[in-house]
Amino acid sequence: MTRLDGKVCVVTGAASGIGRRIAEVYAQAGGLVAIADLKLEAAETVARQIRDDGGDALAVAMDVTDEAQVVDGIAKVIAHYGKVDVLVSNAGIQIVNKLTDFSLADWKKMLAIHLDGAFLTTRECLKDMEQRGAGGAIIYMGSVHSHLASKLKAPYVTAKHGLLGLARTVAKEAAGYGVRANVICPGFVRTPLVDKQIPEQARELGISEDEVVKNVMLKDTVDGEFTTVDDVANVALTLAAFETNALTGQSVVVSHGWFMQ
Repeated sequence: MTRLDGKVCVVTGAASGIGRRIAEVYAQAGGLVAIADLKLEAAETVARQIRDDGGDALAVAMDVTDEAQVVDGIAKVIAHYGKVDVLVSNAGIQIVNKLTDFSLADWKKMLAIHLDGAFLTTRECLKDMEQRGAGGAIIYMGSVHSHLASKLKAPYVTAKHGLLGLARTVAKEAAGYGVRANVICPGFVRTPLVDKQIPEQARELGISEDEVVKNVMLKDTVDGEFTTVDDVANVALTLAAFETNALTGQSVVVSHGWFMQ
């Protein structure tokens, strides 16, 4: 179950980081990949690289918080490829701050990107999946923070917990037409998003950046190692290629043992 031959896969936030690697792995497995991202030029670069490597990819401009852009973006994918088989709702950001210092605007921004974006892309892809009745996979990019909490991350933790509820609801509603919904919950992955957090947390916690990495980010792993983009992408491939409702409504933690279910 590691092939996606002919499957049309939409990956949001796919111009960089985890999303980009998932898109690349999907293309290598035979998937037809829509690189959906706020930054169209960057998305086009990734799509072009995938095509140069022998894959098939389409760049789509998409702000996942903008309903019209999501509707139009998914419609563009369907017009180009004829369907959607897999959605990876990966787009996300991080804002680190004390709860008492968080602005309402930043709170709303975080929830809009992580939750509104997941809802809107799910809704549009499910319409096609339901109409065709050929099954499919919805994969949400959660976090260890879908199960645990950390200081300075109130809206992030709230949003990532919310994705578990959305996935479980989709798993029940869409089972009748063969759609599975699951959440990947990575530990800290060394992406630009995480690199940005290191000095921010050092400043807020009054410790060194090395201490943030060792005593905050990797403290509870079994080996003191970061999760890699390949770790996450390989799990995403398994979830996309799995063919039955035996694996649905679940969260799969990829964290070097930071959190054990």
